[in-house]
Amino acid sequence: MGKQLHVISSGKQSVKQFVSIVEKIHPYVNFIHFRERQWTAQEHLKAIATLQEKGVPSDKIIINDRVDIAFVTKVAGVQLTHHSLDVAIVRKHFPLLKIGRSVQTKDDAQTAELAGAHWLIHGHIFPTDSKKGITPRGLSSLEKIVENSNVPVIAIGGITPERVNKVIQTGAQGIAVLSGILLADDPEKAAMQYRQALNTGG
Repeated sequence: MGKQLHVISSGKQSVKQFVSIVEKIHPYVNFIHFRERQWTAQEHLKAIATLQEKGVPSDKIIINDRVDIAFVTKVAGVQLTHHSLDVAIVRKHFPLLKIGRSVQTKDDAQTAELAGAHWLIHGHIFPTDSKKGITPRGLSSLEKIVENSNVPVIAIGGITPERVNKVIQTGAQGIAVLSGILLADDPEKAAMQYRQALNTGG
């Protein structure tokens, strides 16, 4: 599928709403990230089991922070942040999981890569409602991370289909999208537009 499209849950939808959208959009995306701090372990398990029943491949599912859930459900992997377990610890104890790490600086990126991260997510690149009042890091910051990384770098934050080309020109291997797909009026159409932009711009 060329450049990667990661879709990250919005924290604003029920398990049922989230599952019904993912069922439609998964053919166009590489990874679906569960970033649901309010969901219980049981809610995670229910959502994953339902998606699996509906034919969404387990190797497209990434769990944010919850290594335990990723391990027991045998999904693709985890996305870690600065408050999560260290990449090296997860790599040592859960060698089958793919590991993404959210990074803010070049030093963050180098540390995560050396510890064994499989990809890095960097942002926010453009202004976004989820980070109101916080100055975006911009394309130059993304370019710096890409230049100093040997693993794929995924850009996040305010990325519209029209901005995809600029992002990919930095050398980024893909993008991560939240509300641009999951909260769109037509999520499937939005996912198709992002995929098309990645295919042509990347």
